[in-house]
Amino acid sequence: MRDERSQSVQSSGGPHNLGDPDDKSLRKVEKEVLIPQMMRDRARNEKCVQQVKDFTECCKNSNVLMVIKCRKENTALKDCLASWFNDLKFKEECTLKYLEERSEYRRTGVSSKPKLKRIVST
Repeated sequence: MRDERSQSVQSSGGPHNLGDPDDKSLRKVEKEVLIPQMMRDRARNEKCVQQVKDFTECCKNSNVLMVIKCRKENTALKDCLASWFNDLKFKEECTLKYLEERSEYRRTGVSSKPKLKRIVST
């Protein structure tokens, strides 16, 4: 019961009742899921661009045999991603970026992340 109450206190307040924009504490899900996801996305899209490109090209050119033919590119990509994922400075940078985005969301009520559009079939 105490956990539910402390959770509701954290997620209420602020200008849009989304939480205190100046609160820098992190919930377990933010530490274990959301920040690591941001790290993976940023590493793939910003830091390991060439390795992603090389692996993608190899897969396109190899078709069915990509599992065998693209081992070198796959290893290079995994090594690059792992090195960034284990970099403590990068983790701190992503944590600060996450907190800034969360504060802005709590302050304005507008998310910086584009929402996925759901396709409704009729």
